[in-house]
Amino acid sequence: MAHTAMSGTGTTEGDDPLQTAVWRLRSRACWADAAALLRPTTAAAALQRAALLVERCLYTEQGWEEAEDALRTAEAQARSDDERGAAACERGQLGYAATVLGVRDRADEARAALGRAAALIAPGAPGRALLDFRRGLLAENLARSPQAARAAYRRAHAAATAHGDPLLLSSTWRHLAGLALRDGELAEARQGFAESLRIREELGYLVGTAPALVSLADAETEPEATRLRAEATRLFRLLGGVPTWLAERLAPPPATAV
Repeated sequence: MAHTAMSGTGTTEGDDPLQTAVWRLRSRACWADAAALLRPTTAAAALQRAALLVERCLYTEQGWEEAEDALRTAEAQARSDDERGAAACERGQLGYAATVLGVRDRADEARAALGRAAALIAPGAPGRALLDFRRGLLAENLARSPQAARAAYRRAHAAATAHGDPLLLSSTWRHLAGLALRDGELAEARQGFAESLRIREELGYLVGTAPALVSLADAETEPEATRLRAEATRLFRLLGGVPTWLAERLAPPPATAV
């Protein structure tokens, strides 16, 4: 199962040294260090800090209390509908993460928070793409509704393209490809997984590259599939076993008795 789902705040290295430093740390699985660089004195900084710590929960299954604290700060700082909607979107993601990782069932909280976000974030606003993607995650992994998930992912994909969010695009490509693979559409799945991997490699998003490699391996034939999984295993170990939920996908098959 795939769980990645954070937008591209600071996804590329621009002229802002702070955002460049945050992105480099985030992409190397150093979310706490990245969050420590941000002072939550503005709504934008508080929200970005919360998003980093929520993402850490999703990849490491740790840091839940810190993420909750950061979220409460972001919610308190929010003034506009867009800011309140973005904070609700992060709360929905935290609830989703806790549920899908088996930490605690917070599915109802996740749905309610994303519903609030949908009421606050205007159609066409940049934050709508991430919201649609996360609604797709809930539909796919909690509601078990691939049709609803596909529709949400496609909306997110179009919006991420329009707003120039390559990191989110890498996730929409990957999740649409996953649904195609489930339907037996191998060529479509292979194309989507390859696009996702290409974008993450170009961005230098190391922590998301191993999952992208494993996904592409699922749609490839041998010996390419084995090569991709070996590269994913190397990256997974390099980053200290993150994301944690990838461990079972990379475990060697049990030896058969001779």
